[in-house]
Amino acid sequence: QVQLVESGGGLVQAGGSLRLSCAASGSILSTNVMGWYRQAPGKQRELVATITSGGSTNYAESVKGRFTISRDNAKNTVNLQMNSLKPEDTAVYYCNARTSSWSITSWGQGTQVTVSS
Repeated sequence: QVQLVESGGGLVQAGGSLRLSCAASGSILSTNVMGWYRQAPGKQRELVATITSGGSTNYAESVKGRFTISRDNAKNTVNLQMNSLKPEDTAVYYCNARTSSWSITSWGQGTQVTVSS
């Protein structure tokens, strides 16, 4: 079991920046892929970005060029730098850690990001 603790959400004006962080503990050797997902009110949870232990990244089209995911394997942390934020980025952001096959997966408790227009 992997425990994930997120931090860094908040309220920001459109065009601003926020940085989310997620610290992992527990059985972290099983977590090849770490990433961020988000869920807006009335919508399904969606992918924001993922990063493998080798550093390969994947981004949703809607955030490419604005968000950057990074990972520190020594500290077991994953970060999401969000720039040029838009009101449509408003959501609860969830940290995720999993195996490549999704056979083992853990979620954080979520952190609210609100972007005002």
